[in-house]
Amino acid sequence: MILVTGGAGFIGANFVQTTVEEHPDYDVTVLDALTYAANPANLYPVAKQIELVEGDICDVDLVDKLTAEHDIVVNFAAESHVDNSIADPEPFIQTNIIGTFNLLKAVRKYGKRFHHISTDEVYGDLPLDSEERFTEMSPANPSSPYSATKASSEMLVQAWVKSYGIKATTSNCANNYGPYQHIEKFIPRQITNLLIGEMPKLYGNGLNIREWIHVDDHNSAVHAILKEGRSGETYIISNESGQASNKEVLELILASMGMPKDMYEHVADRPGHDLRYATDASKIREELGWKPKYDSLAEGLGATIEWYRQNRAWWEPLKKSVEDAYRQREKPLST
Repeated sequence: MILVTGGAGFIGANFVQTTVEEHPDYDVTVLDALTYAANPANLYPVAKQIELVEGDICDVDLVDKLTAEHDIVVNFAAESHVDNSIADPEPFIQTNIIGTFNLLKAVRKYGKRFHHISTDEVYGDLPLDSEERFTEMSPANPSSPYSATKASSEMLVQAWVKSYGIKATTSNCANNYGPYQHIEKFIPRQITNLLIGEMPKLYGNGLNIREWIHVDDHNSAVHAILKEGRSGETYIISNESGQASNKEVLELILASMGMPKDMYEHVADRPGHDLRYATDASKIREELGWKPKYDSLAEGLGATIEWYRQNRAWWEPLKKSVEDAYRQREKPLST
């Protein structure tokens, strides 16, 4: 039996669907606080095959009860929006640090297998003109309250492995994209703007570089870690063919949707906007034999655009409130 925390959110819900469809030997329970970034509709395709528990990983008694009843705990639960963490760090500290601590206490108590989902943002950023890539041995150097709390949670996991001998692994993933991603995020925001005839927005000059991985590829890597990953180890999950600047990603989206590649508006950059993320995923490829399905970012984006085009009923009710929130903090780029 597997407990998936944060399983109604973007990456977690896709993981749950993949698990039900491709790993029928697992009985799946989802624990999710159902905050704004989660949606029970994300689980609709498998709703009859799982148990959904509404609750918070900061609820000690609930976490204890559910952990006792399951063999594996996979922790996707997190506050994850960088802009929101800058505006108000407290929810990030509560969920990402205190919530992880609660899970660790429970898996230690009951001797359960634990996998913790983290981010490449814990490593900070790299110069734009560098060829360097982060590895699992790179030191933490977070730039935002979000990445600082994720780095803190990783350190807790490592300490519990070393101090208490729990069976745990951690993965640091590149930026995910794909179905069910909240439209406040960069890629679905641009896609949905275009679908409603609104101008896409680009922070600053758009030269900040990210590595992008389709959510299906990320989750296949998580299953590889659950199956053969070594306890105490960290695995970077990324697709090197997905490295691109924000400007290049937006231009790929525009081209895929038949729009002029310069049809977007520049807005002022966010504070502390990391310049470049680049990671080396050779460890998971070589040790566990994992490889991504999507060979190119353009291929994955094409599939993602089609999903948002076909699922307007899922995102349209959210669109106005998301854009209203952005308008309150975004300013046109000064010229």
